[in-house]
Amino acid sequence: MAKKGNRVQVILECTEHKDSGMPGTSRYITTKNKKNTTSRLELKKYNPILRKYTLHKEIK
Repeated sequence: MAKKGNRVQVILECTEHKDSGMPGTSRYITTKNKKNTTSRLELKKYNPILRKYTLHKEIK
């Protein structure tokens, strides 16, 4: 029988892109262990539209 894992897929969305008013969004899909990381994930990722590294937060 297969073991049920604690890893779930989450979507990260750029926080600076919403405020800039430019069209489009910058989103990344990644996984996290929901048992070890109960809070929302925040990572610095590259935004190709703004052409710089920005803070991406987990969305629901």
